[in-house]
Amino acid sequence: MPERAGPAPGAGPPGTSGCVPVTATEPGETGGRPVRVVLVNDDEIVMEGLQGMLARHPDRVELAGGVLLTKDVSARAQELDADVVLLDINIRGTNGLEVAAEIVADKPPFRVVIFTDDAEERRLFEALRMGMSGYLLKSTTGVQLADHLVRVRNGEVVVDPTMATKIAMRAAHVGSGRIWPGSQVGLSQRESEVLSLLVDGLSNRMIAAQLVVGEETVKTHLRSIYRKLGVNDRAQAIATALRQGLFT
Repeated sequence: MPERAGPAPGAGPPGTSGCVPVTATEPGETGGRPVRVVLVNDDEIVMEGLQGMLARHPDRVELAGGVLLTKDVSARAQELDADVVLLDINIRGTNGLEVAAEIVADKPPFRVVIFTDDAEERRLFEALRMGMSGYLLKSTTGVQLADHLVRVRNGEVVVDPTMATKIAMRAAHVGSGRIWPGSQVGLSQRESEVLSLLVDGLSNRMIAAQLVVGEETVKTHLRSIYRKLGVNDRAQAIATALRQGLFT
């Protein structure tokens, strides 16, 4: 297969389509050859829908192929000469993020972008720590998705704009000193207070009395805390808080 030229150096600034770059090694550009994309999914119908959506943008995206998760994703993507692998982590019966991590760990010659409906910031940060080059939600439009993929090919790490906005607001709070234990995992200030009292051994009734709220309000906060920490009950929440040193 003839060698493909890389992104042209010295390119001008990218166009805008809602993508929020988190980091970039080079300025993104939308010109030049289309980015070669391999789609990875466990659902052929979903894959066909994605192919149809991206096929409308042949000037930006060249669909190199689709791979079901029953195949060797990394080897197949290399055979297809992919620039970017768009991997759906909402996989039945397995942890899609772990699959993605295994691919990235092999240091493949392509970049991996997560495609998901999971908008939890905890999951986003986990993906970025693993070395993913992007984290995009399924609510993105075809135009935005095509632009995201080009930017990733050109060296940027992209995050879905709806999530990037929340991250930026939290960073602003940190910069102004407005930070509390657990804010780094998405806990609100009130949720942090509830979790702190939980770690101290207080019951729901005692927490409610301490914060001057109803028990149902405490239960609502606890459900949100469990979801953000990725746990199922108060014992797991306490263990996670202690393990992560949230209140040290």
